[in-house]
Amino acid sequence: MFPLYDQNPTRIFPVVTITFIAANILAFLYQLSLGSNGSFLVASYGMVPYELTHFRDIHPKIGLPIQVTVFTSMFLHGGFIHVGGNMLYLWIFGNNIEDALGHTRFIVFYLVCGILASLTQTFTEPDSRIPMIGASGAISGILGAYLILYPKAKVITLIIFFFFIRLVPIPAVVVLGFWILLQVLNGTQTAPGEGGVAYFAHIGGFVAGLILILILKKQGYKGKWFSK
Repeated sequence: MFPLYDQNPTRIFPVVTITFIAANILAFLYQLSLGSNGSFLVASYGMVPYELTHFRDIHPKIGLPIQVTVFTSMFLHGGFIHVGGNMLYLWIFGNNIEDALGHTRFIVFYLVCGILASLTQTFTEPDSRIPMIGASGAISGILGAYLILYPKAKVITLIIFFFFIRLVPIPAVVVLGFWILLQVLNGTQTAPGEGGVAYFAHIGGFVAGLILILILKKQGYKGKWFSK
């Protein structure tokens, strides 16, 4: 299943969502402009669990507090598919969560979900020296919040099954439920130190979103979950 867009209009212009998308794309273009030095940027400003748990900035050093990488890592990506997939999910689901929270609270929500996602991955692999990069931890929080507020919202999804190719409107609870199930299954089957996708960061961000949306949403705001 490949979500393409949702049928869930917003009441405010999603300026923060667009800003985050622009920031991620610009950061990725900067990575590309560095050529082979792009890997050095990832190694320097990606979030390395070992550095956080041992309070030690291993090579290559950045000359800044290692905690800064928890933020910088959110804006780095490993390739076109990585950044493209993340930005698609951010665009589909982020505008509605910004609508529910308001601009300022959405910024806090996004960053806190990203931080908690990184800390979850660090907790599962405290000695890993593999840099973790990507906005997916924060975006996972958005998905968790969307599941709480808009479970019945229709998500237009591309279904490909051999020769069967069709756009199908599917309730968000099914799309997002299937997504988090895949994260849990893949996370429990991934060997420590294997690298690749940080599934536990996704899980941590998702759970953070489930909880934080109930705390930070606008007073009196009711999504489709709460409506009669």
